[in-house]
Amino acid sequence: MRVLMFGWEFPPHISGGLGTASYGLAKGFSALGSNELLFVVPKAYGDEDNSIARIIGASNIPVTRKKINLGKGRSKLDYIEVSSKIVPYTDPEDFWRLKSKEVSSDYKFIQTDEHGKINFSGKYTENLMQEIANYAIVAGVIADNESFDIIHAHDWLAYPAGIAAKEVSGKPLVIHVHATDFDRSGGKVNPDVYAIEKKGMDTADRIITVSNLTRQTVIEKYNIPAEKVSTVYNAVEPLEREKEKRKLLNGSNEKIVTFLGRITMQKGPEYFVEAASRVLERTKDVRFVMAGSGDMMTDMIKLAASKNIMDRFHFTGFLRGDDVYKMLEYSDVYIMPSVSEPFGISPLEAMQSNVPVIISHQSGVAEILTHAIKVNYWDIDAMSDAIYGILKYPALYKMFRKHGKAEVDDLKWENSARQLLEIYKELV
Repeated sequence: MRVLMFGWEFPPHISGGLGTASYGLAKGFSALGSNELLFVVPKAYGDEDNSIARIIGASNIPVTRKKINLGKGRSKLDYIEVSSKIVPYTDPEDFWRLKSKEVSSDYKFIQTDEHGKINFSGKYTENLMQEIANYAIVAGVIADNESFDIIHAHDWLAYPAGIAAKEVSGKPLVIHVHATDFDRSGGKVNPDVYAIEKKGMDTADRIITVSNLTRQTVIEKYNIPAEKVSTVYNAVEPLEREKEKRKLLNGSNEKIVTFLGRITMQKGPEYFVEAASRVLERTKDVRFVMAGSGDMMTDMIKLAASKNIMDRFHFTGFLRGDDVYKMLEYSDVYIMPSVSEPFGISPLEAMQSNVPVIISHQSGVAEILTHAIKVNYWDIDAMSDAIYGILKYPALYKMFRKHGKAEVDDLKWENSARQLLEIYKELV
């Protein structure tokens, strides 16, 4: 089976769970044997792991180029010719107005560099909508030049690319919903993002969701037939070596409770701060760490200050790679109080590092975990009681630590990839 897969990020250049999941599935897929994966990202840096997939950077793909001689004394003009209904635009509103109606001409023009390539930042910038549209243009070129059996597009950023590849090749399209805008926005959806998501879901031959929670959102909020949507749970990458609990540099026996993720409305950071305040009313030998970055970080600093707990509260900023595991090694409790979490890989990483976890009922990962404490994100009393109980009752701590590690070790990306392969075979 040869799969053409579109994503937006790939390790080591990631900003969250999407890149982690993409890598895990790619590695799991490669472990299944006689299969080949072409993984496309807007920008490849050259240090990606090409042993598990052939990494293709869209910014390295030249598209059709022609030169027009404008006459004596004038410079030549380069342009590209693309068989696509995606057109150049000046802003997102302009783009979606044009995209919503049929374009009369089959060919539109867009500027490239001197090598006939489109530049991509590969990041989440103010030009994101334009990069998504340009990515779809290059995806059509790639689909025209490569041979493959099926197309797989990860999350809304890559749906237009998957659609373009399907239109060019006629091959089946699978889209992977790692989150919807209902999760990211708390229900206040961006109409442009929703339009991309809806078009991707309508065009896809099969939709993969990371949990039944997300599957229900897709069916109910996007009016998608239930039989078209399948759940494939995420997993966790095995640690290369057993890690030992680190001691604080100052030799203190203080406990550490960690929040690790984007500091955004979706992740419920304010509930973590509130719970920390409640715990600190009962004991002082504990520190709370908020590891991550996001648009609510300043508000969380102010909230912690207003609770007079800043001497017990620490902000690390964004962590990546081995720094994540180092933080978990310091931790005695990990908590994910997400308001809406399609899945949530970080609790699995914590359990794998022998750290007891507390998660919200509103997370997809709660569907598959037994040895984790589950609370409603808004229940500050239950959350603080759970933290206090794990910290103060050694038997409880040891039980969750031991059985949680054993449980998560059985969650392998290879099993997730095997489920995907069966879906591919059905469609092909």
